[in-house]
Amino acid sequence: MAKKKIFTAGVVKKLRVAAKSILTHVDARGRAAMVDVGEKAVTARRAVAEARVMISPALAQRIRKNSLAKGNVLDVARLAGIQAAKRTDELIPLCHSLPLDSIQVRAELRRDHIYIWSEAKVTAKTGVEMEALLAVAIAALTVIDMGKSIDRAMTIEGLRMLEKEGGRSGHFVAGAKARR
Repeated sequence: MAKKKIFTAGVVKKLRVAAKSILTHVDARGRAAMVDVGEKAVTARRAVAEARVMISPALAQRIRKNSLAKGNVLDVARLAGIQAAKRTDELIPLCHSLPLDSIQVRAELRRDHIYIWSEAKVTAKTGVEMEALLAVAIAALTVIDMGKSIDRAMTIEGLRMLEKEGGRSGHFVAGAKARR
C-alpha cells in the first residue's frame, strides 16, 4: 500500500526553515544537533547554580558528627560536584566540551537541609550553565546516596540557575532567592 503524502516538498522546506529559525538545536532534517559555535566570539562566561537537599534531624545530627559509614558527606558531595562539572559534555547530549577555568562547589549543613552552591567559569564560545547545574545536581544526589541509610525521605529542591554572565544573552540574575 502506498504511503499518502501529507505535505508537499515546498511545505516541508518552509517547515524546515521555520524550525531552523526557532529551534537552535535542530539540523536541516529536523533532527537534534549540536549548535555550531564556530563563528561566536570567545568571551569570559560565568554561571552560578544552587539546590537544597531536605534532610531529617537524625541525618543532620550524623552529618554534624561526621559519623556516617560512607564518610564525610559534605566533602564527598563537593568533590562529586566538581568531578561532574568536568564531565558535562559526556552526560548531557548536545553540550560542548569546555575547558573549565574554574569550578567551585560548596555543600553546607543548614538547619533542615544541605545547601549546595556552584560557580563555573570558562573563557569560551559557549556558556557554562550546564556545568554549574550538573555540579549542584550530582552533589545533591551524592548527599542522598551517602545518607539514604539514615533518611530515605530526602528530597532535592530548588535546583536552579542563580546567575549567568557572558556571551550574547548578557547578564541574568534570578528573581527571589530560594530558601537557604
